[in-house]
Amino acid sequence: MGMVFGKICVETPKYEVIQSKNDYEIRKYSPSVIAEVTYNPTQFKGDKDGGFTVLANYIGALGNPQNTKPEKIAMTTPVITKSSEKIAMTTPVVTKAGGDEGRMVTMQFTLPAKYGKAEEAPKPVDERVVIREEGERKYAVVRFSGVASDEVVEGKVRGLKEWLERDGHKVVGEFVLARLLGLTTGSYFAPQMNQKQSSSSELKPDTNHKEDGELIC
Repeated sequence: MGMVFGKICVETPKYEVIQSKNDYEIRKYSPSVIAEVTYNPTQFKGDKDGGFTVLANYIGALGNPQNTKPEKIAMTTPVITKSSEKIAMTTPVVTKAGGDEGRMVTMQFTLPAKYGKAEEAPKPVDERVVIREEGERKYAVVRFSGVASDEVVEGKVRGLKEWLERDGHKVVGEFVLARLLGLTTGSYFAPQMNQKQSSSSELKPDTNHKEDGELIC
């Protein structure tokens, strides 16, 4: 599935809008294969987006692809981030935001849909890059435009949590930031949650987007 932003056409993750609210929407995302790297920002002089170069090198966005084929892999959007407390060798999720010394960051690229399974994707040369599959998942998403500063993100998270609680949803995971076509413009967010009302479906963690910025749960 492609989307056009000006003269740029890139592949974006497939999803189905299950429910649309004035404040947010609930989406179901199709299974996908992702490439991700988990790190402490101190490894990149405090830059919480330091993992971007590692993943960009893997797909060949900055030169020769750093994978064993080697094979150029098309860039997709958005770039996903998420933060967590520092835990030795934890399973990566998505790019995690946050630059505190005690927090880890996971950055994630969704690979093109032609890679249906993790083993079909080129093997990374850099052992920090992990290739894995994500199954079908559901998210609550809020869109926003502009630079995703810590202050902006915190405000979006608070708003999304309030809307979800108002409508009978309970957040059960971390919020995920999804940024389109780069790290300095539009962003998305995504908290993982469950719908507690018996008439509603369960919401499971996932990531993805559409537009300038969004918050995903």
